[in-house]
Amino acid sequence: YIHAGFMSMVRVSFDIPEYTMDTGATGTVRVLEALRHASPETRFLNLASSEMLGGNSPPQNEESPHYPCSIYGVAKSASFFATKNYREAYDMFACSAINFNSESPRRGETFLPRKVTRAATRIKLGLQNKLDLGNLAAERDWQHSLDAVRAMMLILETDMPDDYAIGTGEMHSVKEFVEMVFSKLELDWKEYVKIDPRFYRPTEVDSLRCDDSKFRKAFPQFVRQYSFESMVDEMIECDMKLAKKELMIKNHMENT
Repeated sequence: YIHAGFMSMVRVSFDIPEYTMDTGATGTVRVLEALRHASPETRFLNLASSEMLGGNSPPQNEESPHYPCSIYGVAKSASFFATKNYREAYDMFACSAINFNSESPRRGETFLPRKVTRAATRIKLGLQNKLDLGNLAAERDWQHSLDAVRAMMLILETDMPDDYAIGTGEMHSVKEFVEMVFSKLELDWKEYVKIDPRFYRPTEVDSLRCDDSKFRKAFPQFVRQYSFESMVDEMIECDMKLAKKELMIKNHMENT
């Protein structure tokens, strides 16, 4: 069982802190309690987050001190320690994957990478004329969601439950991500990207980069299927198809 039932927007967590804590922290305890009483043999993996470690300098790993810089990170930290406690107190197969940023074409459009690929493809086809962003200097370890899930399944299939950091070990800035996307579409990002203070967090996480040496030692058979660039290419391709459909509908409506 992979537990991912969280309010997942870091920026929004500052606006709804009580809901964030209820779903992320208390919600995890509710699931663990249900499993303890009704299905103690179930293997449980808590989807923890690198945001728990955001106040540390990169790289971050399982041994990094918890230093969350958002209520989202606080809730994730609570879920991590709750999972660890149930493993030790009740001998449950309960573990956490400290997941660094994972993306795919199915990512919600409010999350930055998908927001960028969605906007850039729409701009390319004349459906949009600007993209509002916040902190371009923030650096993240972006991985493809399919690679992250494959890693989680290996953690669930091991003999002994434990906690592992999952990421690529690479770090790219938001600016670098934006430049790559717009360049692949033969656009100058500076002509379209506008900085909007609304998208800055009250407390920023500057840099996240995973040290996944513990995971790689435990699972030497794991090979990532996506590079940073191939992940970006797939997201652009899928969002371009979506933008073309949108343009076709727009043209049809205008001509009827």
